Order: sequence, then structure tokens, then C-alpha cells
Amino acid sequence: MPLTDAKIRALHGKALKGEIVGKAADGGGLNFQNGKYWRMSYRFDGKQKTLALGVYPDISLKAAREARDKARTLLAQGIDPNEQKKSRRDEAERQQKEEAR
Repeated sequence: MPLTDAKIRALHGKALKGEIVGKAADGGGLNFQNGKYWRMSYRFDGKQKTLALGVYPDISLKAAREARDKARTLLAQGIDPNEQKKSRRDEAERQQKEEAR
């Protein structure tokens, strides 16, 4: 059953109180872990992988679902979403260093 905004707020509230929350699944590999973290589980080249999508409440349920859909599109094209995320981060760091010179 898909997650709702009310369920997410309740899990987040429990996590803030120090309670152990665990993992709640939304579908399509999207998980809400420990009342804080959005993660997407997927398989690429026969290996189980996890993509970090962000931290709640900075990333809403809607934004997490959109990020999951983008990652699934990349997977359909044969691209590992984690590798693309790394290459974009590395490119941004390289540009920052060049601008600092």
C-alpha cells in the first residue's frame, strides 16, 4: 500500500521522540527508513543497490516519488543512477575548483 503524507509525518514524529521506526515501503523500490531517509532499492547488473534520495522533511513524499521515477527511467536506459549521481557530483566539484582559481 502506498505511503501517505500523514503516515510519513507520524513516522517522522516517532523518530524524533527516539522510537525505533524501521522501514516503510511506498512501491517501486522507494523506502522511508528510520523516519528520516528516502532510499530506493534496485538491481543493476545483477547486484542489489541502494540510492539515497534525501532526508525528510527537506524532500517531500512527492519529490521522493519524482526522484524514484527519474531513477527508474535511467535504469530502463541501462544507466546506474548511483554512478550518474557520482559523476554529476564530481563534475560540480571540478567546476568549483576551477572557479576558485
